[in-house]
Amino acid sequence: MTRFTIIADENIPNVAQRFAGLGDVTTVNGRKLSSQQLQQADILLVRSVTQVDQHLLAGTPVSFVATATIGTDHLDIDYLEANNIGWASAPGCNANSVVDYVLSAFCRLQGLLELLLADGTVGIVGMGNVGHRLYQRLSNLGIRCIAYDPLIDPKRYPILGDLDAVLKADVICLHAPLTSTGAHPSFHLLDAERLADINSGTVIINAGRGAVIDNKALKELLSQRDDLCSVLDVWEGEPNPDMELLKSVDLASPHIAGYSHDGKLAGTEMIYQASCDFFSQRPDTIAPLETNDHLSLELTEHYNVIAAMREAVLSCYDIAQDDQRFRGSLLHCEPQQRAVEFDRLRKNYPVRRELSRYRIANLNELDAAVITGLKALGFICR
Repeated sequence: MTRFTIIADENIPNVAQRFAGLGDVTTVNGRKLSSQQLQQADILLVRSVTQVDQHLLAGTPVSFVATATIGTDHLDIDYLEANNIGWASAPGCNANSVVDYVLSAFCRLQGLLELLLADGTVGIVGMGNVGHRLYQRLSNLGIRCIAYDPLIDPKRYPILGDLDAVLKADVICLHAPLTSTGAHPSFHLLDAERLADINSGTVIINAGRGAVIDNKALKELLSQRDDLCSVLDVWEGEPNPDMELLKSVDLASPHIAGYSHDGKLAGTEMIYQASCDFFSQRPDTIAPLETNDHLSLELTEHYNVIAAMREAVLSCYDIAQDDQRFRGSLLHCEPQQRAVEFDRLRKNYPVRRELSRYRIANLNELDAAVITGLKALGFICR
Protein backbone atom coordinates (compact mmCIF):
# COMPACT_ATOMS: atom_id res chain seq x y z
CA MET A 1 0.00 0.00 0.00
CA THR A 2 1.28 3.47 -0.92
CA ARG A 3 2.26 5.71 1.99
CA PHE A 4 1.53 9.42 1.65
CA THR A 5 2.97 12.45 3.36
CA ILE A 6 0.12 14.32 5.01
CA ILE A 7 0.05 17.84 6.44
CA ALA A 8 -2.99 18.52 8.63
CA ASP A 9 -4.42 21.35 10.70
CA GLU A 10 -3.80 20.58 14.36
CA ASN A 11 -7.46 21.39 15.15
CA ILE A 12 -8.81 18.47 13.11
CA PRO A 13 -9.63 15.94 15.85
CA ASN A 14 -8.26 12.38 15.65
CA VAL A 15 -6.61 13.22 12.33
CA ALA A 16 -3.30 11.51 13.10
CA GLN A 17 -5.01 8.36 14.32
CA ARG A 18 -7.56 8.15 11.51
CA PHE A 19 -5.05 8.81 8.71
CA ALA A 20 -2.27 6.64 10.20
CA GLY A 21 -2.96 3.80 7.79
CA LEU A 22 -2.84 6.13 4.80
CA GLY A 23 0.42 7.91 5.54
CA ASP A 24 2.61 9.90 7.88
CA VAL A 25 0.74 12.82 9.43
CA THR A 26 2.30 16.08 10.58
CA THR A 27 0.00 18.56 12.31
CA VAL A 28 0.51 22.31 11.97
CA ASN A 29 -1.04 25.64 12.90
CA GLY A 30 -3.53 26.09 10.08
CA ARG A 31 -3.60 29.87 10.23
CA LYS A 32 0.20 30.09 9.95
CA LEU A 33 0.68 27.35 7.35
CA SER A 34 3.28 28.22 4.71
CA SER A 35 4.26 26.86 1.33
CA GLN A 36 7.61 25.81 2.79
CA GLN A 37 5.84 23.33 5.08
CA LEU A 38 4.29 21.62 2.04
CA GLN A 39 7.46 20.88 0.09
CA GLN A 40 7.17 17.13 0.72
CA ALA A 41 3.38 16.88 1.12
CA ASP A 42 1.03 14.75 -0.96
CA ILE A 43 -2.13 15.54 1.00
CA LEU A 44 -3.19 18.77 2.72
CA LEU A 45 -5.99 18.69 5.30
CA VAL A 46 -7.32 22.05 6.48
CA ARG A 47 -10.10 23.90 8.26
CA SER A 48 -11.61 27.25 7.33
CA VAL A 49 -8.73 29.36 8.70
CA THR A 50 -6.36 28.31 5.89
CA GLN A 51 -6.59 30.04 2.53
CA VAL A 52 -5.69 27.38 -0.03
CA ASP A 53 -4.68 28.99 -3.31
CA GLN A 54 -1.80 29.43 -5.75
CA HIS A 55 0.22 31.39 -3.20
CA LEU A 56 0.19 28.41 -0.82
CA LEU A 57 0.40 25.49 -3.26
CA ALA A 58 2.54 26.66 -6.19
CA GLY A 59 5.77 24.69 -6.34
CA THR A 60 4.56 21.99 -3.92
CA PRO A 61 3.77 18.34 -4.72
CA VAL A 62 0.33 18.50 -3.07
CA SER A 63 -2.11 16.54 -5.22
CA PHE A 64 -5.14 16.44 -2.92
CA VAL A 65 -6.68 19.00 -0.55
CA ALA A 66 -9.53 18.31 1.86
CA THR A 67 -11.24 20.66 4.27
CA ALA A 68 -12.98 19.24 7.33
CA THR A 69 -15.66 21.92 7.07
CA ILE A 70 -18.97 22.54 5.33
CA GLY A 71 -17.81 25.75 3.66
CA THR A 72 -15.31 25.95 0.82
CA ASP A 73 -14.86 29.70 0.36
CA HIS A 74 -11.29 29.37 1.68
CA LEU A 75 -10.42 27.03 -1.20
CA ASP A 76 -9.54 28.44 -4.62
CA ILE A 77 -11.38 25.67 -6.41
CA ASP A 78 -10.73 27.11 -9.86
CA TYR A 79 -6.99 26.99 -9.19
CA LEU A 80 -7.17 23.46 -7.78
CA GLU A 81 -9.09 22.10 -10.74
CA ALA A 82 -6.98 23.96 -13.31
CA ASN A 83 -3.87 22.32 -11.82
CA ASN A 84 -5.36 18.82 -11.47
CA ILE A 85 -5.33 18.96 -7.68
CA GLY A 86 -8.16 16.94 -6.19
CA TRP A 87 -10.26 18.45 -3.44
CA ALA A 88 -13.02 17.51 -1.04
CA SER A 89 -15.03 19.08 1.75
CA ALA A 90 -17.27 17.71 4.49
CA PRO A 91 -20.77 18.95 3.63
CA GLY A 92 -23.20 18.56 6.47
CA CYS A 93 -20.64 17.26 8.96
CA ASN A 94 -21.42 19.87 11.60
CA ALA A 95 -24.83 21.05 10.42
CA ASN A 96 -26.61 19.64 13.47
CA SER A 97 -24.08 21.40 15.71
CA VAL A 98 -24.92 24.76 14.13
CA VAL A 99 -28.64 24.08 14.52
CA ASP A 100 -28.02 23.29 18.21
CA TYR A 101 -26.23 26.66 18.49
CA VAL A 102 -29.25 28.47 17.07
CA LEU A 103 -31.65 26.60 19.35
CA SER A 104 -29.50 27.46 22.37
CA ALA A 105 -29.74 31.14 21.38
CA PHE A 106 -33.53 30.79 21.13
CA CYS A 107 -33.59 29.36 24.66
CA ARG A 108 -31.18 31.90 26.15
CA LEU A 109 -32.80 35.07 24.74
CA GLN A 110 -35.59 36.03 27.09
CA GLY A 111 -39.10 35.46 25.73
CA LEU A 112 -37.98 34.40 22.26
CA LEU A 113 -38.97 30.75 22.49
CA GLU A 114 -42.39 31.77 23.78
CA LEU A 115 -42.84 34.19 20.87
CA LEU A 116 -41.84 31.67 18.24
CA LEU A 117 -44.00 28.89 19.62
CA ALA A 118 -46.97 31.26 19.73
CA ASP A 119 -47.09 32.86 16.30
CA GLY A 120 -43.57 34.01 15.47
CA THR A 121 -41.67 33.46 12.23
CA VAL A 122 -38.08 32.46 11.54
CA GLY A 123 -36.48 33.61 8.31
CA ILE A 124 -33.68 31.40 7.01
CA VAL A 125 -31.14 32.74 4.50
CA GLY A 126 -29.46 29.76 2.82
CA MET A 127 -31.17 26.38 2.61
CA GLY A 128 -28.11 24.15 2.38
CA ASN A 129 -27.27 21.51 4.97
CA VAL A 130 -27.63 23.83 7.96
CA GLY A 131 -30.62 25.83 6.78
CA HIS A 132 -32.50 22.70 5.74
CA ARG A 133 -31.93 20.98 9.08
CA LEU A 134 -32.87 24.10 11.01
CA TYR A 135 -36.10 24.24 9.01
CA GLN A 136 -36.81 20.58 9.77
CA ARG A 137 -36.41 20.97 13.51
CA LEU A 138 -38.33 24.22 13.71
CA SER A 139 -41.14 22.74 11.63
CA ASN A 140 -41.28 19.77 13.98
CA LEU A 141 -41.74 22.27 16.81
CA GLY A 142 -44.57 23.94 14.92
CA ILE A 143 -42.61 27.15 14.30
CA ARG A 144 -43.38 28.91 11.02
CA CYS A 145 -40.41 29.40 8.68
CA ILE A 146 -39.79 31.32 5.48
CA ALA A 147 -36.55 31.07 3.52
CA TYR A 148 -34.44 32.66 0.80
CA ASP A 149 -32.02 30.76 -1.40
CA PRO A 150 -31.81 31.80 -5.06
CA LEU A 151 -29.64 28.78 -5.87
CA ILE A 152 -32.35 26.23 -5.03
CA ASP A 153 -35.39 25.38 -7.14
CA PRO A 154 -38.42 26.96 -5.39
CA LYS A 155 -40.32 23.71 -5.93
CA ARG A 156 -37.96 21.92 -3.56
CA TYR A 157 -39.11 23.79 -0.46
CA PRO A 158 -42.54 25.41 -0.17
CA ILE A 159 -41.17 28.02 2.23
CA LEU A 160 -38.80 29.60 -0.32
CA GLY A 161 -39.55 33.21 -1.19
CA ASP A 162 -37.85 36.54 -1.78
CA LEU A 163 -35.27 38.09 0.50
CA ASP A 164 -37.39 41.09 1.48
CA ALA A 165 -40.04 38.78 2.94
CA VAL A 166 -37.46 36.79 4.89
CA LEU A 167 -36.00 39.97 6.36
CA LYS A 168 -39.42 40.81 7.84
CA ALA A 169 -39.38 37.70 10.05
CA ASP A 170 -39.10 37.90 13.83
CA VAL A 171 -35.78 36.04 13.67
CA ILE A 172 -33.34 36.13 10.75
CA CYS A 173 -30.89 33.21 10.64
CA LEU A 174 -28.01 33.51 8.18
CA HIS A 175 -26.57 30.24 6.85
CA ALA A 176 -25.47 31.22 3.36
CA PRO A 177 -22.01 30.33 2.02
CA LEU A 178 -19.80 33.32 1.28
CA THR A 179 -19.60 34.23 -2.42
CA SER A 180 -18.57 37.46 -4.09
CA THR A 181 -19.23 36.57 -7.74
CA GLY A 182 -22.04 35.10 -9.79
CA ALA A 183 -25.65 36.17 -10.14
CA HIS A 184 -26.38 36.09 -6.41
CA PRO A 185 -23.28 37.03 -4.37
CA SER A 186 -23.74 36.76 -0.61
CA PHE A 187 -20.94 39.17 0.34
CA HIS A 188 -22.58 41.98 2.37
CA LEU A 189 -25.99 40.58 1.52
CA LEU A 190 -27.19 42.45 4.58
CA ASP A 191 -25.73 45.84 3.74
CA ALA A 192 -26.50 49.18 5.35
CA GLU A 193 -29.66 49.67 3.30
CA ARG A 194 -31.15 46.27 4.10
CA LEU A 195 -30.15 46.48 7.76
CA ALA A 196 -31.84 49.85 8.10
CA ASP A 197 -35.16 48.35 6.96
CA ILE A 198 -35.22 45.58 9.57
CA ASN A 199 -38.25 45.73 11.86
CA SER A 200 -38.07 46.71 15.49
CA GLY A 201 -37.61 43.71 17.78
CA THR A 202 -35.95 41.54 15.14
CA VAL A 203 -33.32 39.01 16.21
CA ILE A 204 -30.39 38.58 13.78
CA ILE A 205 -28.32 35.40 14.09
CA ASN A 206 -25.24 34.87 11.93
CA ALA A 207 -23.68 31.42 12.28
CA GLY A 208 -22.61 31.17 8.63
CA ARG A 209 -19.94 33.52 7.30
CA GLY A 210 -19.05 36.87 8.83
CA ALA A 211 -19.01 38.93 5.64
CA VAL A 212 -22.60 38.03 4.73
CA ILE A 213 -23.36 40.99 7.02
CA ASP A 214 -21.59 44.30 6.51
CA ASN A 215 -20.07 44.37 10.00
CA LYS A 216 -19.32 48.11 9.91
CA ALA A 217 -22.91 48.88 8.93
CA LEU A 218 -24.24 46.57 11.64
CA LYS A 219 -22.04 48.26 14.25
CA GLU A 220 -23.36 51.68 13.25
CA LEU A 221 -26.94 50.42 13.25
CA LEU A 222 -26.66 48.90 16.73
CA SER A 223 -25.16 52.14 18.04
CA GLN A 224 -28.30 53.96 16.89
CA ARG A 225 -31.00 51.40 17.68
CA ASP A 226 -31.58 49.48 20.88
CA ASP A 227 -34.65 47.70 19.53
CA LEU A 228 -32.69 44.97 17.74
CA CYS A 229 -31.11 41.80 19.08
CA SER A 230 -28.01 40.25 17.51
CA VAL A 231 -26.13 36.97 17.90
CA LEU A 232 -22.83 36.65 16.03
CA ASP A 233 -20.61 33.59 15.82
CA VAL A 234 -18.76 34.75 12.71
CA TRP A 235 -17.02 38.05 12.02
CA GLU A 236 -15.38 40.03 9.27
CA GLY A 237 -11.67 40.25 9.89
CA GLU A 238 -11.34 37.02 11.88
CA PRO A 239 -9.37 36.42 14.06
CA ASN A 240 -9.56 40.18 14.78
CA PRO A 241 -13.25 41.00 15.15
CA ASP A 242 -14.36 44.58 15.62
CA MET A 243 -14.31 45.17 19.39
CA GLU A 244 -17.02 47.85 19.28
CA LEU A 245 -19.29 45.46 17.42
CA LEU A 246 -18.51 42.72 19.94
CA LYS A 247 -19.57 45.04 22.77
CA SER A 248 -22.83 45.85 20.95
CA VAL A 249 -24.16 42.37 20.18
CA ASP A 250 -26.27 40.41 22.65
CA LEU A 251 -24.48 37.07 22.29
CA ALA A 252 -21.07 36.51 20.74
CA SER A 253 -18.76 33.57 20.10
CA PRO A 254 -15.49 32.89 18.21
CA HIS A 255 -16.72 30.93 15.16
CA ILE A 256 -17.57 27.77 17.14
CA ALA A 257 -21.23 27.15 16.24
CA GLY A 258 -20.21 24.01 14.38
CA TYR A 259 -17.62 22.92 16.94
CA SER A 260 -19.48 20.01 18.50
CA HIS A 261 -17.35 16.95 19.23
CA ASP A 262 -19.64 14.86 17.01
CA GLY A 263 -19.53 17.28 14.10
CA LYS A 264 -15.76 17.57 14.13
CA LEU A 265 -15.31 13.81 14.25
CA ALA A 266 -17.77 13.41 11.37
CA GLY A 267 -15.71 15.92 9.36
CA THR A 268 -12.54 13.93 9.98
CA GLU A 269 -14.23 10.74 8.84
CA MET A 270 -15.61 12.34 5.69
CA ILE A 271 -12.26 13.71 4.52
CA TYR A 272 -10.58 10.40 5.36
CA GLN A 273 -13.02 8.53 3.13
CA ALA A 274 -12.61 11.16 0.39
CA SER A 275 -8.82 10.84 0.56
CA CYS A 276 -9.01 7.06 0.24
CA ASP A 277 -11.38 7.39 -2.71
CA PHE A 278 -9.15 9.88 -4.51
CA PHE A 279 -6.05 7.70 -4.20
CA SER A 280 -7.97 4.44 -4.73
CA GLN A 281 -6.90 3.14 -1.33
CA ARG A 282 -8.91 0.73 0.77
CA PRO A 283 -10.17 2.54 3.89
CA ASP A 284 -9.09 1.21 7.25
CA THR A 285 -12.03 -0.76 8.62
CA ILE A 286 -11.40 0.23 12.23
CA ALA A 287 -13.46 3.20 13.34
CA PRO A 288 -11.81 5.11 16.17
CA LEU A 289 -14.30 7.96 15.88
CA GLU A 290 -16.60 7.30 18.82
CA THR A 291 -19.85 8.85 17.63
CA ASN A 292 -22.40 6.22 18.67
CA ASP A 293 -22.30 6.68 22.44
CA HIS A 294 -25.31 8.21 24.17
CA LEU A 295 -25.44 10.43 27.22
CA SER A 296 -28.16 10.51 29.85
CA LEU A 297 -30.19 13.60 30.71
CA GLU A 298 -32.75 13.82 33.53
CA LEU A 299 -35.12 16.79 33.68
CA THR A 300 -36.53 18.50 36.74
CA GLU A 301 -39.34 20.20 34.78
CA HIS A 302 -42.02 17.62 33.98
CA TYR A 303 -45.10 19.51 32.76
CA ASN A 304 -44.32 22.95 31.31
CA VAL A 305 -43.31 22.34 27.69
CA ILE A 306 -41.32 25.52 27.10
CA ALA A 307 -39.57 25.35 30.47
CA ALA A 308 -38.65 21.71 29.91
CA MET A 309 -37.29 22.36 26.43
CA ARG A 310 -35.26 25.30 27.70
CA GLU A 311 -33.89 23.22 30.58
CA ALA A 312 -32.96 20.35 28.27
CA VAL A 313 -31.19 22.48 25.65
CA LEU A 314 -29.27 24.69 28.06
CA SER A 315 -28.25 21.71 30.21
CA CYS A 316 -26.53 20.23 27.16
CA TYR A 317 -25.25 23.42 25.58
CA ASP A 318 -25.56 26.98 26.88
CA ILE A 319 -24.45 29.60 24.38
CA ALA A 320 -24.07 32.10 27.23
CA GLN A 321 -20.99 30.23 28.46
CA ASP A 322 -19.32 30.70 25.06
CA ASP A 323 -20.28 34.36 25.16
CA GLN A 324 -18.76 34.79 28.62
CA ARG A 325 -15.49 33.11 27.67
CA PHE A 326 -15.24 35.09 24.43
CA ARG A 327 -15.85 38.51 25.96
CA GLY A 328 -13.71 37.72 28.99
CA SER A 329 -10.78 36.78 26.80
CA LEU A 330 -10.88 39.41 24.05
CA LEU A 331 -12.05 42.41 26.03
CA HIS A 332 -9.45 41.97 28.74
CA CYS A 333 -6.31 41.31 26.75
CA GLU A 334 -3.91 43.57 24.92
CA PRO A 335 -5.04 44.49 21.38
CA GLN A 336 -2.09 42.69 19.80
CA GLN A 337 -3.10 39.49 21.61
CA ARG A 338 -6.72 39.38 20.46
CA ALA A 339 -6.08 37.25 17.38
CA VAL A 340 -4.09 34.80 19.50
CA GLU A 341 -6.91 34.62 22.04
CA PHE A 342 -9.52 34.13 19.30
CA ASP A 343 -7.64 31.11 17.98
CA ARG A 344 -6.87 29.82 21.47
CA LEU A 345 -10.57 29.72 22.29
CA ARG A 346 -11.20 27.68 19.17
CA LYS A 347 -8.28 25.33 19.71
CA ASN A 348 -9.15 24.71 23.37
CA TYR A 349 -12.89 24.64 22.91
CA PRO A 350 -14.63 22.44 25.53
CA VAL A 351 -16.09 19.13 24.39
CA ARG A 352 -19.69 19.78 23.36
CA ARG A 353 -22.01 16.97 22.38
CA GLU A 354 -24.97 17.39 20.06
CA LEU A 355 -28.52 17.29 21.40
CA SER A 356 -29.15 14.09 19.46
CA ARG A 357 -26.57 12.30 21.67
CA TYR A 358 -28.68 12.78 24.81
CA ARG A 359 -31.28 10.24 25.93
CA ILE A 360 -33.97 11.53 28.29
CA ALA A 361 -33.70 9.30 31.35
CA ASN A 362 -36.98 10.01 33.16
CA LEU A 363 -39.53 9.82 30.35
CA ASN A 364 -42.07 8.12 32.63
CA GLU A 365 -42.22 11.31 34.73
CA LEU A 366 -42.80 13.70 31.82
CA ASP A 367 -46.03 14.99 30.35
CA ALA A 368 -46.74 13.73 26.82
CA ALA A 369 -46.54 17.25 25.37
CA VAL A 370 -43.09 17.70 26.93
CA ILE A 371 -41.88 14.48 25.33
CA THR A 372 -43.21 15.60 21.96
CA GLY A 373 -41.29 18.86 22.25
CA LEU A 374 -38.07 17.12 23.26
CA LYS A 375 -38.32 14.75 20.30
CA ALA A 376 -38.76 17.70 17.96
CA LEU A 377 -35.59 19.26 19.36
CA GLY A 378 -33.67 16.09 18.54
CA PHE A 379 -33.39 14.39 21.93
CA ILE A 380 -33.66 10.60 22.22
CA CYS A 381 -36.99 9.78 23.82
CA ARG A 382 -37.34 6.02 23.97
